[in-house]
Amino acid sequence: MKTIASCVEEILITQPFLEEALFREIINFSALSEELQEPISKMLRKPVKTGAIMMALRRYNPPRHLRQSQQLKLVLKELGDITVRSNLLDFTFQNSATLIESHAKVLENLNPKAFYGFSRGIYESNIVVSESEKQIVIDSFKQENMIGSQSNLSAISIRLPENNSKISGLYYQIFKRFAWENISLYEVISTTNEFTVLVENHLVDKAFSAIKSLNSF
Repeated sequence: MKTIASCVEEILITQPFLEEALFREIINFSALSEELQEPISKMLRKPVKTGAIMMALRRYNPPRHLRQSQQLKLVLKELGDITVRSNLLDFTFQNSATLIESHAKVLENLNPKAFYGFSRGIYESNIVVSESEKQIVIDSFKQENMIGSQSNLSAISIRLPENNSKISGLYYQIFKRFAWENISLYEVISTTNEFTVLVENHLVDKAFSAIKSLNSF
């Protein structure tokens, strides 16, 4: 059976920005209660008083990553070097029995100084390379089914602290910052201690500034 408290939690979970503003006490409880009165009344199919909603908001228990924000702040301040590489291409190929062989041909001819990234999903695989290596990829994968390609991309790579996998909410903060700045990500590549995002060239300066601002969280 739904309650006012469960409705409040459901709404806040689907709106993380609102949830964080509530946790940081930078939002007006009274105004928010009035804003939520109509949707919660519809969810419960009966009139609900704003006072009851306000009480549920004050009693709301935030998720762990928000309660441990101090530990998260320390990790964000320990973010390592940020590296930017421009003039990149992204290729998406449908997985096949011969895809690994085609991939091996790329590795045999790739310039060691060129940017290169490879990720394999269940149904498709991505290769990100410097534009100078475009023809090598095209020749090596000529027998494969190319689903799509994108040029004019830049990669921003961040070195993460070694204990990053133990800290909940780290990636949330990174993606949240991009969302706030209205930066769309074309691709994400992640290893244990390194995180790379691909954006279109015209967004690279904005994305770089967004990542740098994480230190001030």
